[in-house]
Amino acid sequence: DSLDSILTLAKTEGMLFKWGSGTGTNLSPIRGSSELLSGGGTASGPLSFMRGFDAFAGVIKSGGKTRRAAKMVILNVDHPDIEDFIECKSKEEAKAWALIREGYDGSSGPDSEAYSSIFFQNANNSVRVTDDFMYAVIRDADFSTKAVKSNDPVKTYKARTLLHKISEATWQCGDPGMQYDTTVNRWHTSKNTARINASNPCSEYMFLDDSACNLASLNLMKFAPNGTFDVAAYRHACALTITAQEILVDNAGYPTESIMKNSHDYRPLGLGYANLGALLMAAGLPYDSDAGRDYAACLTAIM
Repeated sequence: DSLDSILTLAKTEGMLFKWGSGTGTNLSPIRGSSELLSGGGTASGPLSFMRGFDAFAGVIKSGGKTRRAAKMVILNVDHPDIEDFIECKSKEEAKAWALIREGYDGSSGPDSEAYSSIFFQNANNSVRVTDDFMYAVIRDADFSTKAVKSNDPVKTYKARTLLHKISEATWQCGDPGMQYDTTVNRWHTSKNTARINASNPCSEYMFLDDSACNLASLNLMKFAPNGTFDVAAYRHACALTITAQEILVDNAGYPTESIMKNSHDYRPLGLGYANLGALLMAAGLPYDSDAGRDYAACLTAIM
């Protein structure tokens, strides 16, 4: 929670975007906009800095290619600015709709006239909730946000009110998502290290701060050219690809010393598959069916 740290984050994210990686950041250590600064005045709050981070993500193409940077922004549900965070993208979306009604083009997504003039379009937003919050929702109980520095209660809501705000905003614009902090850390694969605070933009990688995961996926349709699945070839491809990923850990470049150290120490790898829907379609199996789920379970077990 210092300006130096916040600006260093902007540089680190920018370098990751440059080489084609996505980033995920939990901004909850940044003081809320109602909290005091040691030199007088009040803090800017995470949303102010999100505008700057969002602008950088928009101008840096991932790996120099045409797609935009991939970015996840997370805020804990007990942060003092959580209500503003929940509603920030839906409010910006409403501005875009107003511009479109006035004749500005909104047809080409984030680069259109309407959407390129609003904030928060280059990130996925997620609220990180705890079991305590979810039980408060079930019981229709109160839930209080807490000051980042002092941990004192700041504002008390009905937990269901906050969840309804999340649902409403997500219905309007797809954000924010939700991450289940208690469960994520209960399932931590390296429990004796540090807690898990964030994820990558698509949330399949949950691990330590300042760590990176080497991700790859196999195209399932390549293993089913004639409607039958070549299990032997699939096994071989899994073994070969994960070995290549392991080798790449030591040969990759990393934007900071801490990310490099954690990558070398923990060597996180992620192998998955793509085109499951096309494979099920080619096999004549409904996507939402027990047979389809069984097929996916077999593929996952073999991998």
